[in-house]
Amino acid sequence: MSTLNPFTIAQQQLDEAAVRLGLDSATHELLRWPMREYHFTLPVKMDNGATRIFKGFRVQYNNARGPTKGGIRWHPEETIDTVRALAAWMTWKTSVVDIPLGGGKGGIVCNPKEMSNGEKERLARAYIRAVGRELGVHRDVPAPDVYTTPQIMAWMMDEYETIMGYSHPGVITGKPLPVGGSEGRGDATARGGVYIVREAAQAMNINVKNASYAIQGFGNAGQFAATLHQEILGGGTLLAATDSRGGVFNSSGLDPQALVKHKLESGALTGFPGGKPISNEEILELQCDVLYPAALEGVVTAKNASNIKAKIMCELANGPTTPEADKILYEKGVYVLPDFLANAGGVTVSYFEQVQNTYNYYWSLEDVHKQLDRKMTDAFKSVYDMSKKTRVHNRLSAYMVSVSRVAEACKIRGWV
Repeated sequence: MSTLNPFTIAQQQLDEAAVRLGLDSATHELLRWPMREYHFTLPVKMDNGATRIFKGFRVQYNNARGPTKGGIRWHPEETIDTVRALAAWMTWKTSVVDIPLGGGKGGIVCNPKEMSNGEKERLARAYIRAVGRELGVHRDVPAPDVYTTPQIMAWMMDEYETIMGYSHPGVITGKPLPVGGSEGRGDATARGGVYIVREAAQAMNINVKNASYAIQGFGNAGQFAATLHQEILGGGTLLAATDSRGGVFNSSGLDPQALVKHKLESGALTGFPGGKPISNEEILELQCDVLYPAALEGVVTAKNASNIKAKIMCELANGPTTPEADKILYEKGVYVLPDFLANAGGVTVSYFEQVQNTYNYYWSLEDVHKQLDRKMTDAFKSVYDMSKKTRVHNRLSAYMVSVSRVAEACKIRGWV
């Protein structure tokens, strides 16, 4: 995790947008802080018979535009400030794609890699017993995030329904298909990002079929970006990819399908035939048309921003760029697609899942893709128009679109 406090960064980004929008001081102050947050102490019986005590959080940042929505992260270094920052970003993310939801986030301090399935299930159920009364399809809807899975969501939904005594699949999204999940959720984050790259390339007159691209971070979003980039854009050359252990580079291009297969089978990118080693630091400074940072936050900083050579940077990770780096990239002419726009495909399809659960009718994969494309394209257009009108970098422009919508809802409700 980054040494920079992510919530301080989230507040700085909001402050800049608030000044540009001329927000009154009460609205600005209201939007700087979570509306409510919960801290839990979770006792869990481990397989060896001992009881371990875990710390959990849930932050409901703002619900002016609708029920709060956001993932639950399980991470050994989870902090309340990371959860607050991500809940704030979820608020702006649901707003920028114009879906009727607010922002929330949850977290548990734990290392799921060291836990058995039984221990994970007991932890998942303990969390819902603690937070369940604050959740609901019209209140707060969690989803998977770092180190949580559709299976963990299914256990959480089951615990909620057991407590409530009735079926309510829409209380949690990102579930497996047999218990109310949505088609198209698996690749939604990357797919939404690639749709946005397509729109940005068109706006910049870049021929995407001949464009080269590189991916830092090869988890779910990075793997899908590798293959979908070529599928949706009709071409492109994957030059390099990295994960937490290192990466591979080939100036003639790497086969995305073969690379994903290698990663899934061996657990790492290193050792992929025909690839030279490349580090996580080097890949960011690679000469390429499109760069996808899809790993952790705080990787593009004032130190390395001036060395970035990509024409488009599509942030599939949350918070990969610091505020100082944003300014440097803008002055350099790097077209940044900010995280809460670029990776909003995930929450958009989560919203579609919630809708399908609520009226108990399920869409085809084709319908999901069509609706996602429309939402992402409209969101890009709003941000693009705002940046042209105000002559500011894309993150600030996206913030201005989002914050103005949330501020408007707060005002209409009479909160400020």
